[in-house]
Amino acid sequence: MPWTPAELAARLASEMPDGWIVNLGVGMPTLVAAHLAGRQILVHAENGVLGVGPPPPPDRQDPDVIDPGKNPVTILPGASFMDSAVSFGLIRGGRLDLAVMGAYQVSQDGDLANWRLPDRRGGAIGGAADLAAGAQRVWVMTSHLTKEGTPKLVKRCTYPLTAPRVVTRIYTDMAVLEVASAGFRALALAPGVSFDDLRAATAAPIEIAA
Repeated sequence: MPWTPAELAARLASEMPDGWIVNLGVGMPTLVAAHLAGRQILVHAENGVLGVGPPPPPDRQDPDVIDPGKNPVTILPGASFMDSAVSFGLIRGGRLDLAVMGAYQVSQDGDLANWRLPDRRGGAIGGAADLAAGAQRVWVMTSHLTKEGTPKLVKRCTYPLTAPRVVTRIYTDMAVLEVASAGFRALALAPGVSFDDLRAATAAPIEIAA
């Protein structure tokens, strides 16, 4: 069975070293916060918080304490609040060890497309480009296939790019992969997922780590 979003979030969280400052992007990446209890990891939210905690129980939600995706969050002791200029200064200044982001497509070269589908008008890239370019590392957390069954890992992105050659690792419901010199390299497979399954669901060269 492929990993559930919660299982995938727990795995990703377990592979973050203590001491990192990380940003959890809108969507699936926000689930990671629930698996960082007791860890020495500082979570940054670009709407102006450094020290985001896990989601609160329903009866403790505060509509004024939210992440950029408008999800209720908690604030850890010692957290800092700041305006957008300072918050984006941290991002653009290379202060984030990691940005975990969602994706529509990731190319075999590590190009990231995650802000607009080509058949949709309007929309704005928001802070995605700043995070992709400013963080020291970019990991993607996403489903391996679209709802229509199309691979998200491709040779070349056909959707508008967020940033070129920034993604180093990808966490999907089928596998954990890294960007290698000649395509993607699978580091781990979800239970019940074979390498043949993964290869059939990936529209780019792929190998399996020794």
